[in-house]
Amino acid sequence: MKTQTSKTSQNIKANRKHGEILAMGREVLARECEAITQAQSNLGEAFVDAVQLIVGCKGRIAVTGMGKAGLVGQKIQATLASTGTPAYSLHPAEAIHGDLGMIRPSDVVLALSNSGETQELVKLMPLFKNFGCPVILITGKTQSRCASGAAAVLDIGDVPEACPLGLAPSSSTTAMLAVGDALALTAMRLRGVKPEEYATYHPGGALGRSLMKVREIMRTGDNCPKITPKETIATYYEVLEKAPGRAGAAAVVNENNKLIGFFTHGDFVRCFHNDGDPLSIEIGDVMTSDPKFARTDDLVADALRIMQKYKIDELPAVDDDNYLAGMIDIQDLVAHGFSTFDDQ
Repeated sequence: MKTQTSKTSQNIKANRKHGEILAMGREVLARECEAITQAQSNLGEAFVDAVQLIVGCKGRIAVTGMGKAGLVGQKIQATLASTGTPAYSLHPAEAIHGDLGMIRPSDVVLALSNSGETQELVKLMPLFKNFGCPVILITGKTQSRCASGAAAVLDIGDVPEACPLGLAPSSSTTAMLAVGDALALTAMRLRGVKPEEYATYHPGGALGRSLMKVREIMRTGDNCPKITPKETIATYYEVLEKAPGRAGAAAVVNENNKLIGFFTHGDFVRCFHNDGDPLSIEIGDVMTSDPKFARTDDLVADALRIMQKYKIDELPAVDDDNYLAGMIDIQDLVAHGFSTFDDQ
């Protein structure tokens, strides 16, 4: 009985500890949510002014801040740059020791300081003015020295930090990051950045692949074998042999180069199961007359889904009028890092 009682007591203590830990984590998130809500309610004309400064900037956005605010600034700078607003990071301490040479009069400065009294930024404010660069300040203190020299002051409010000591930047930096995202993404919408343009900023990795168009990856010219319906299986074999790449299929087109069918290696093999001379069979008699296809402006990811659904290794690509433009081969998708059938 003593052993059972002891184990029960330990379980109760352990469960209580787990519950307390979970409550602590939820409390931090709740406080940071409150900080974002307060920043949202404080958004006003200064935000409009700030966005207009960013969109109208003829140079780049110089993002600056010290400590944790500076680290948040680096993320905001990256978001700006990746969404169509040229931006760079400027470390305040390094700036007063030579890095101010990066600044140009056509630039706009985005500064972050919760207190608005960061010494390095206080020293830089008149220098930014001398350069002719307007300053956007994200701060929790609108009556500060940094705020007095800013063209637009974005007030996140006097938010209590989520830190149990009330000291470590947490709620304030969360609010700063959220306001920075609001600036960058509002500017992105006003610029009318389209997926194609966004893709040019992200050519590598899964993001770039997800926005790649069929015309960017399809095989064209001699690498896209094609044949007419009146030509024979023997001609099909010759056409594939002449293709520089390892092609496993040919598009069947009419006299105007419109796609009317598709003929694969699997179709080729099946022809040899028939009686008679398989090499003399006309393509039009054995082709797939209603083939799956992609359009040149389709996303490669969408074309891949068609190939995965129907378990095919090649897919013809056509323009808006159904003229043959190229062919997608599964080998090329693998080479560009797309997941294929075995990865699903």
